[in-house]
Amino acid sequence: MRILIAEDDATSRALLQAVLQKWGYEITSARDGDEAWTAIQHEDAPRLAILDWMMPGMDGVEICRKIREREDGEPVYIILLTALADKQDIVTGLDAGADDYLTKPFDKDELHSRIRVGERILALQTSLSERVKELRKALDEIKTLQGIIPICMHCHRIRSGHEAWEKLEKYVEERSEAQFSHSLCPECLEKYYPETSEG
Repeated sequence: MRILIAEDDATSRALLQAVLQKWGYEITSARDGDEAWTAIQHEDAPRLAILDWMMPGMDGVEICRKIREREDGEPVYIILLTALADKQDIVTGLDAGADDYLTKPFDKDELHSRIRVGERILALQTSLSERVKELRKALDEIKTLQGIIPICMHCHRIRSGHEAWEKLEKYVEERSEAQFSHSLCPECLEKYYPETSEG
């Protein structure tokens, strides 16, 4: 997993980066809030961010708000790193959209535990997102079966695309959980196998 670090103090940034790399994480580093916001907007942006509260340009709280206001992009798990320990400051950070916070100077074990929580949350969000996509696809297929279906009046094939015709059974089976079991109705039995029906 890649983690975004946004920290204006060079020494703190280097220390944090060294610790995270030792744990096996890839790092994207930002020296201020503006750089962090630019990194977050990239298509392949890190899904987990550790943001310093106090930074030049945008501060950590402002970045939290901007991330939560977005209507597109992947979810980002945000840990706010702050020297402010007042309860009201913590409430302000969480209300702005931070998922977690850590006070400076941070404890390495606590940081590692909070990152692992973020990884579990992101994995759950990814799983739920995939499930939603599957449900939307299933809903689209159900809607397809509810609409007008062009069917040949002679061979009963269905037009599934531009000049593409396929058997009724295949069309329905691919768009639903229905399966076909072939049999003969009494009329067809008498018409095509009269000797059987007479017996």
